[in-house]
Amino acid sequence: MDAGDVRAAMTEMLRILEPAQDQDWEVRAGDLDWSCARTAAHVAHDLIAYGTQLAGRVSGDYLPVDLEIRPGTPPPLILRSASSCAALLEAALRTAPPEARAWHWGPTDPSGFAALGVNETLVHTWDVTRGLHIRWHPPANLASAVLSRLFPDAPPGDPSEVLLWCTGRIALPSHPRRTSWNLRAAVG
Repeated sequence: MDAGDVRAAMTEMLRILEPAQDQDWEVRAGDLDWSCARTAAHVAHDLIAYGTQLAGRVSGDYLPVDLEIRPGTPPPLILRSASSCAALLEAALRTAPPEARAWHWGPTDPSGFAALGVNETLVHTWDVTRGLHIRWHPPANLASAVLSRLFPDAPPGDPSEVLLWCTGRIALPSHPRRTSWNLRAAVG
């Protein structure tokens, strides 16, 4: 996975959520304990964190950097913040050589950071759409790429549904809903 995948995921997030900017984003985001606003802000936080880790080639720990989007920030600015953070992760991905490594529960390559960013964007967009009562599922091509990179032991099936199952959002036939999971971003 690469910067183009991060941009594609963010473009999809904006496509589906921008028309809902006038709704009440203080409602709960699906089954999360967070509001839709806080969940979308969390996407921005994670994208900038992944970009910062990769740009700094940090090994063995996380940088003590956090993004805070102030409470009460309106949805258009939250979405603009998320898009800006995606652009910064994309820049870090474009400038990192393939052999670059940075910490995310082990040494992670640029492809791993791209997959992490796409995963966060897709699953939390799904959470927000649940809260705003919008019918949407992650695009199959992006979900499939995330599954290949982060969940190599995922069961067969529709990639969008399997990604939501892998991240504890839904149950699948013969697979109860997960309560915990591991992302396999680190490389040997």
